[in-house]
Amino acid sequence: MTTGRAGRLLATVRRLGWGVADQGISSLSNFALGIVAAKSLDPTEFGAFTLAYVTFAFVLSASRGPSTDPLMVRFSHAEPAAWRHAVAAATATATSFGVLAGSVCVLVGLLLPAQVGYGFIALGVGLPGLMLQDSYRFAFFSSGKGALAFLNDTVWGLLQVLTLLALVVLDRADAVTCILAFGGTATLAAGLGFVQCRVLPRLGGVRGWLHDHRDLGGRYLIENVSSGGARQLRMVAVGVFAGLAAVGEIRAAEILMGPLLIIVSGVSQVAVPEIVAVAARATRRVAAFCLWMGAVQALAALVWIVLLTVMLPRGVGELLLGDLWVPAAELVPPVGALIVIGCFEVAAAAGVRALAASRRSLTAQVSSSTLYLLAGAIGAELGGAKGSCWGVAAAAAVGVLVWWYHLRRAIAERISHEETLEVHTVGSAGR
Repeated sequence: MTTGRAGRLLATVRRLGWGVADQGISSLSNFALGIVAAKSLDPTEFGAFTLAYVTFAFVLSASRGPSTDPLMVRFSHAEPAAWRHAVAAATATATSFGVLAGSVCVLVGLLLPAQVGYGFIALGVGLPGLMLQDSYRFAFFSSGKGALAFLNDTVWGLLQVLTLLALVVLDRADAVTCILAFGGTATLAAGLGFVQCRVLPRLGGVRGWLHDHRDLGGRYLIENVSSGGARQLRMVAVGVFAGLAAVGEIRAAEILMGPLLIIVSGVSQVAVPEIVAVAARATRRVAAFCLWMGAVQALAALVWIVLLTVMLPRGVGELLLGDLWVPAAELVPPVGALIVIGCFEVAAAAGVRALAASRRSLTAQVSSSTLYLLAGAIGAELGGAKGSCWGVAAAAAVGVLVWWYHLRRAIAERISHEETLEVHTVGSAGR
């Protein structure tokens, strides 16, 4: 038994490792994008670029709700035939979402001032490919093949870095060209995803997929929209109350946290399939597993924050961010606190989702997102970028309590359901 547990632990660590490695490649390419933009654009232009990038993150999060989130919960480690059928429908759903959102971005971009509008148009063109590439990544993780996701993101990262270097050398790097490079290279990587997966998105399966998983997909969509929307509206509020330069400062501080976010995001994208497997063996172990995941990530976060506070004064920050490094350095403590607290929130959220307790996850997400938006906006009005960052850190401290309450309740409900089924099974056998 001990050997079996040790083997499962090693397998889990290996799969989590591929998740971290994949997120590392993805984050490094995004880090390169952010650095090129930060060093090539003035603070106001970088703020405009950030608004477009945050919009991408919002659309990506929303897209996962009806497409890859149900795939991860219900088809993790499924039989090959069922998995392929599900992947064909899920990837088509994600791509369709990208087409719809991209069209909206283009229309909005045409209405906005040129300084911001052109970036939104460029984003709209690339969104379908970005959504498809992301859906293939999660398809690989749902089947326990994180190495394929890592390979795909590695190719995308190399293409993106080479394109960005070409833009810098040719002195053509601006908000629009950087975003076009981001979306264009993602589309090429999506093509590689099809070659790896050998599953073509089936547009005819979108309607059936949405119908069959409407109990999860609809709630996950609202969850993801509330989460991404809160972040988007918070950045808009910062821009209104403190100016576009403050938006850029917050984004610059987040860039400094890049290596840390690699670990948090890498673990979170494979956490649901792992917790699904833990729950299948023993539901009672889910809370301990989530706590373990959150604690390990939080410890890594603390180590990176300490290293960052040592490295920044020694010129590393100025080398990376230029003139933005001084205001960004001042935001490291509140942004770091937000991420440390967020490690435990992400772990609990993954647990609630793995248990398919979509009503509870919806309640918890809407509550925490509302707190995030209100605290971030009020903080921006009272104290600019720093006030907003401390505000969202305080909101996260309350939000993590909300998530862990719902995780405990979801576990208790699952155990009660399992005990009821066991009693019925024993009773039927006795008759």
